[in-house]
Amino acid sequence: MDQWILTLLTFIPVIGAGIILLLPGKAVDAIRWVALVATGICVILAVWLFMAFDRSDAGMQFMVQASWIPSFNIQYFMGIDGLSVSMVLLTALLGFLCIPASWSINRGVKGYFALFLLLETGMQGVFVSLDFFLFYVFWEVMLLPMYFLIGIWGGPRKEYAAIKFFLYTLAGSVLLLLAMLAFYFNVTDPATGQNTFNMLVMMDQANHSEWLRYGIVFGYSAPVAIWFAMFIGFAIKVPLFPFHTWLPDAHVEAPTAISVILAGVLLKMGTYGILRFNYPMLPEATREFSYFLAVIGVINIIYGALCALAQTDLKKLVAYSSISHMGFVMLGMSAFTSHGINGAVFQMFNHGTITAMLFLLVGVIYDRAHHRYIVYPNDFEDPDLRGKLGFGGLWSHMPIYGSITMVAYFAALGLPGMSGFISEALCFLGAFQVHRTMTILGTLGVLLGAGYMLWAFQRIFMGPFNERWKHLPEINGREIFTLVPLAILVIVLGIYPAPVLDLLGASLGQLVRVLGTPAVSLF
Repeated sequence: MDQWILTLLTFIPVIGAGIILLLPGKAVDAIRWVALVATGICVILAVWLFMAFDRSDAGMQFMVQASWIPSFNIQYFMGIDGLSVSMVLLTALLGFLCIPASWSINRGVKGYFALFLLLETGMQGVFVSLDFFLFYVFWEVMLLPMYFLIGIWGGPRKEYAAIKFFLYTLAGSVLLLLAMLAFYFNVTDPATGQNTFNMLVMMDQANHSEWLRYGIVFGYSAPVAIWFAMFIGFAIKVPLFPFHTWLPDAHVEAPTAISVILAGVLLKMGTYGILRFNYPMLPEATREFSYFLAVIGVINIIYGALCALAQTDLKKLVAYSSISHMGFVMLGMSAFTSHGINGAVFQMFNHGTITAMLFLLVGVIYDRAHHRYIVYPNDFEDPDLRGKLGFGGLWSHMPIYGSITMVAYFAALGLPGMSGFISEALCFLGAFQVHRTMTILGTLGVLLGAGYMLWAFQRIFMGPFNERWKHLPEINGREIFTLVPLAILVIVLGIYPAPVLDLLGASLGQLVRVLGTPAVSLF
């Protein structure tokens, strides 16, 4: 079981997609249940990994290694450590919950669920790959299904959003490809004497060529140039300012479940890539960019929050809030301290669960009212819309929906007792030891976050009720099923975060030792 667990976890969704393709297109219920079973098995396997994972071991576990393309020393090489196992858990959970959230899809059901399962395979493959070439294959596999899921099942501007997402991500992939080739031709496996894509071999500086350590590229040292190429490739996925513009369009136009995957998993691949590649493979170059990472993180925090404050579309507000919250991750990562990096990865996990709740809740109300405005009915400037759209007082009409939304909103603004508070606090604790001024500026994001979340909640759920929406039904059992597990995680990890932090401790502690702590900057 140990040897096959990661292979099963990665490829069971592909098997499910194959079964779906064999079913007739009219067998909608059968297609949905096959997708649910396939993702459900992945959740069971992920929970088994969580239980069996050795928290005291900083190295890779459950490794499987076999020759794939021997002429180029390319291997089928998988394994997980504390960093990747947390992302595997998150991906499996959100993938499973997104299936019932997608049952409202009634057009092209067969294609939708087959593509979704292929997307899950790509995501899981990214987090378990230990061969750079294999990682790159899975990284690119994600691109195609996401393009079609947005471009076919999205909103009115779906083609524009899908193409924008594709081009941005492809541009980042080109830079990753160049960095991969630079490593391959300048890293030698001491066991075979061959060039290698083995990521563990790449992490050992003794295996790097003289050029990779001291060479010059366009007037810059080779490590700095390669570091920056990889960083931009991953920064586009996060997304970091100024590479963020694809995200609001993709979120607004994507179906609800795809928005959940975009914010809950795909954004984390960017920060995961920086931690998996930039940090351990080029630690000296990483130390040079410590302050740069802190500045970028703070820009993301404040810029994303200010943009969120300006939104009247609820989905776009949540999208910009994701940009802001990923800034907390970057700020924590920039410090190279145990508190900061643990807080950053914990924030990656927590943001995945919280933002998934937020997008699912947006989907609930949009499916009923077919709009997402967060202004009072009489606040519309357009006289044709005044008094007709907007909600107000919705809590009195849909109390269960309002109560679950309250949990998600308070978690998003970092209320103590919720998981978001713990991870954000750890990011600040770690970053303050190194980048004090940047950390102080970053705390403005907490205040702004409370502003835009409470502003939205007040206008949708409080005040006089808009009688135009008295026909809206309460949240149903299927929708509650997708939200309750996430709400439980948000509350439990806010009170007792040890289950996830224990997973991270040994692996991230080793990463901190590799990096060392940069000199304290008053800025």
